[in-house]
This record gives sequence, C-alpha cells and structure tokens, in this order.
Amino acid sequence: MARKNVFANITSPSNEGTERKATPGYATHGASRSMISSLSELREKVTRAEQQVPGETIIELDPELLESSFVSDRIGVDDIAYTELLEAIRERGQDTPIQVRPHPTTDGRYQIVFGHRRARVAKDLGRPVRAVVKAISDADHVIAQGQENSARENLSFIERAMFAQRLVELFYERATIQTALSVDAPMLTRMLSVSGRVPAEIANAVGAAKSVGRDRWTEFAQQIERPTTLELARTLLNEPAFSSLASDARFEFLAKGIRKAAKPSKRPSNACEWCADDSSVRAEFKGSGKSYSIALKANDAGRFGRFIAENLGRFHQEFLKSTET
Repeated sequence: MARKNVFANITSPSNEGTERKATPGYATHGASRSMISSLSELREKVTRAEQQVPGETIIELDPELLESSFVSDRIGVDDIAYTELLEAIRERGQDTPIQVRPHPTTDGRYQIVFGHRRARVAKDLGRPVRAVVKAISDADHVIAQGQENSARENLSFIERAMFAQRLVELFYERATIQTALSVDAPMLTRMLSVSGRVPAEIANAVGAAKSVGRDRWTEFAQQIERPTTLELARTLLNEPAFSSLASDARFEFLAKGIRKAAKPSKRPSNACEWCADDSSVRAEFKGSGKSYSIALKANDAGRFGRFIAENLGRFHQEFLKSTET
C-alpha cells in the first residue's frame, strides 16, 4: 500500500490522502535512496510537461525577432476581436504559446507559423512572447498554419478560398492544400473556382465577410468574371459609402450595385403628342423601328379615325411626293 501511495502522488496536484512519512535515515542510502531520487525527477518532468506543447519546449522570445508567415490566411484585422485578446492577455498572461520556426534565410530571427495576433499583442504590451520553436519545412509550415487557425477560429469562406489560391500560386500540391484546410478535393475545387475569378484587390477590400457563405461568393464570382461587371465593382470600391461600411455590408454593397446594373434598362419612350388648335382632338404617336402607332383622344375620335383610314392612300401618295422632292 505504501508503494501505491508513492506513485499516486507523482501526478496528483495535491496530497489529498495521508502521506506516510519516511523514518529518519530510511531513504538516505542504497536502493531506497535511488528510488526516491528517480521519483523526484519524474515528478519534475510531469510538472514541466504540463506547461508545454507535447514534445516541445516553450521559450520566451523578443517579438522584434519575429516575422510573419510567408503566406497569409486572413483578410484584414478584426479590431474588436483583437482588443478582446489584448485585454485577456494583459490580465491573465499568454496561456497558449505560438509556434515559430528558425527563419529560413536570416540567422537569429524566426518566422511565425501560427499565432500572429498573440505575437502582435505581446509586442503592443511590451512583453516577450511565449513560443515553441520547431524547424519544419515550408509544406509542414502551411499545413500547421492552416489547421491551427481553422481549429482556433473558423475562417470565413473567402479567407479559406484566398488562402488556397495563394498556396496554388506558390505551386503547392493540391493534397497539401487539402490537408492544410481539412477539405476534400471537390470542396477545394469550389473554393478555387471563386478565388480564381475574384481578384485579390476586391476580396481584400471587402474583407473577411464572416456571414457570407460559399453560395453567395460563387454567384458573385460568376458575375465578376464579366469585364463590364468587374469594372463596375472596381468603381464601387472607390465610393465613399463603401469604405465606411463593415465587411459584411461591403459585400452587400457590391452585390446590390451589380444586381442593379444587371437589370434591363427601360427603353426611352418615343411618344409625342399633337393637339388641334381648338383642343377638340388630341393624338399620341409612338414609334420605334418598323412600328408606329397613333392613338386619338376626342369625343368624335372614332369618326376622325375612320376619316384618316379612308384617306390613307392619298396621304401615302403625298408622302411619296414629299420624299421625291
């Protein structure tokens, strides 16, 4: 029973039971002394393991030594969310370390794999940032970055789609991109069908648009690939009202402007009127192309209309003579 209590105390946060005290001189020599020493080391290792990412050592780094990832997976900055994070770290400290890797080209510097906002908070607060340093390849970098950020905070559809597009442009294989985003091949194809048609300048101007899903972005992408619509969208970006809106509202602003422009415009009316000197008869004329109509408005419109019909032959001959001259 004594041995059982000794091992139970190794991982227990506090000694809840009655601990048997060693008698004087009991653990001062021989096998007993070696056992107690080994158990003490094990206890220290368990304590350290609880404070670090499995398999990695957490160290403190100067934020000035950090550089951003070589590929961005976010669009814009959520000021409200960042302020909440800053206040939380100010009060409680940085609970979760970021991950960095030794900079691939500059000695003594590091490249952030994930945790950009936590690194920015540490810099703004004038504190060192707690980080795990791990030498990894570019491919493992983007996989870790994509999976960590997707798990920590759901990125919007357009953020994920544009991240995938950037990885394609960096010549990463689709299997790597699928792993980074935790999506299957059909979903990746849908993402790229949007990001391949929506220019980065427009996506960045709109922002994350958290509430806008795949279907609406797909419809927008189909419209924006028309040159006239793309030019219209670029014009709308410069409207003062656009820049004053939140991200979701910016998308709505562009979508509404495009829908309005797509509606067929009403043909201008070619109608004109004639009125007799005594105002007893009014006539309205409408004509476009090969069609022309006359509408008579008067008490005796019927009789006047029949008179015109009976004299159409004469009117036509006069018309021909006038064109000849």
